Amino acid sequence: MNWLRWWDDGGNLLLWSSEQAEQERQRADQERQRADQERQRAERLAAKLRELGVNPD
Repeated sequence: MNWLRWWDDGGNLLLWSSEQAEQERQRADQERQRADQERQRAERLAAKLRELGVNPD
């Protein structure tokens, strides 16, 4: 089966809606992972501060 694909004037492939949805899902997953890593980092820092007798709040 052959598929017709389109590019814009800048030479960028125009994605199908299913490809756009998958790309957005991947972007959201990466953002969730980044946020989770940052939360874990903040928790480790707060725990270290507590060990040193500093209230992180």
